[in-house]
Amino acid sequence: MLARQRIVVREAVWVKRSTERILVTHTGSLPRPARVAEAFSSPGDVGDVELAGLVQEAVRAVVRRQIEAGVDVLNDGEMSKEGYSTYVRRRLTGFDGQAQGVIELADMADFPGFLESWSARFGQDVGAVLRPPACNGDITVSDPGAVQTDIDNLRAGLDGVEAEDVFISAASPGVIAAFFANHHYPDRESYLVAIADAMRPEYEAITDAGFVLQLDCPDLAMCRHLQFSALSTEEFRDEARRDVEILNYATANIDPDHMRMHLCWGNYEGPHHKDIPLADIIDIVLAARPNGLVFEAANPRHAHELAVFEDVKLPEGKVLMPGVVDSTINYIEHPELIAQRLVRFGGLVGAENVLAATDCGFGTFAGYDSVHPDIAWAKLAAMAEGARLATRQLRGVGTGSP
Repeated sequence: MLARQRIVVREAVWVKRSTERILVTHTGSLPRPARVAEAFSSPGDVGDVELAGLVQEAVRAVVRRQIEAGVDVLNDGEMSKEGYSTYVRRRLTGFDGQAQGVIELADMADFPGFLESWSARFGQDVGAVLRPPACNGDITVSDPGAVQTDIDNLRAGLDGVEAEDVFISAASPGVIAAFFANHHYPDRESYLVAIADAMRPEYEAITDAGFVLQLDCPDLAMCRHLQFSALSTEEFRDEARRDVEILNYATANIDPDHMRMHLCWGNYEGPHHKDIPLADIIDIVLAARPNGLVFEAANPRHAHELAVFEDVKLPEGKVLMPGVVDSTINYIEHPELIAQRLVRFGGLVGAENVLAATDCGFGTFAGYDSVHPDIAWAKLAAMAEGARLATRQLRGVGTGSP
């Protein structure tokens, strides 16, 4: 059994609540400037010093772009990361093993014609993103300064900017294990613990710096049709429980109010007909220590699942950040639709417990954007307008409510 460590109260950061109005946030990754995306796609073409300068400037620009779009709880757009999960291979040892076959999604396998066209859309190099190297040695921190650079870049970008709150994303142990095959540790649990021990310094550095930590946890949903498609639902729930236990172990020193987590079924346009229902995992998800939950709630496969909260009581201290815009399509949601979604969530769990968010990121992997950058920013602006409409409606302005 994993030992829980003493919670250390950090600086005055918290999972922001919408106490006066519905606040706007997003999932993490935002469109990267073309030069930054190219640098990650072709690392040999850009030196480390040049890349560092490009990232630093990109962070400054993306912070201000978020403010202009009406985002209240913002971040660095993940400008320094090639991908939300695969970036760790640049910061940890042990990931030099031979890559396996392209990670397969069970829903895509049912529609091979669509899969072929989808792959062609992103070019022949899509496999490089979905085929990271395997773990073939002990996992340790190889670049302890990388997270501090992220922190310093974000602090510099925030100079002269007022934000309600600020977060930095980091990969969860479970999602790292999902993307990097284990060829070294004796079993999956040992592998997860090793990852947790190596990632703990990054998690704690973020909150020590006064930022909220967002843990990306698609392992709790997407992995049902990724690596565990052959399991029964209950068998997958056992794996998800283990992932949450490891996540709680890795973050045991951090106040839950200083953390949020992202639940995801995969940020790609596809069938998604094999996604596990939210109702089948919500109890496990809510057992995780982070008090903020960012999750998909806008796309056609999961928009109906807000009804889960008609039966599930939100635990004390938890805050919901449902996706109210889809991060895989180039439609710009109407602010009235966004407001309707937020009002419904507010009616179920209390408006003070709801922030507006996106389903997923707009730059999950560098160079593979489903949504055109200009449209991504327009979606964020529409979300901010929808949040303003929802605030007025929840206060009863023009609704006849007291």
